[in-house]
Amino acid sequence: MSQGASIWVVLLVALAAANLPFVNERLFGLVPLSARTKSLGLRLAELLLLYFVAGGVGLLFERRAGQIASQGWEFYAVTGALFIVLAFPGFTWRYLLKHRK
Repeated sequence: MSQGASIWVVLLVALAAANLPFVNERLFGLVPLSARTKSLGLRLAELLLLYFVAGGVGLLFERRAGQIASQGWEFYAVTGALFIVLAFPGFTWRYLLKHRK
């Protein structure tokens, strides 16, 4: 896979992972919960864990491309902010739009 294609794959994985906690009531989209709805705290914890999963996918592509570059706190601050921005459509759909019952 080319380097440009791997960047797009990582961005699409991050987009899907950022919105996954907000578009369903299952844990990670797989495990059914006993509660009818997930709490916001559980959704945010799931979002944090999925941030690291998406980062792991990016790390795998970077490892395949060559040497892994070291990152400081700035890298994690920027990618965390980008992940939160990518989660905005799912958050808006879950909490800001009215849903018919």
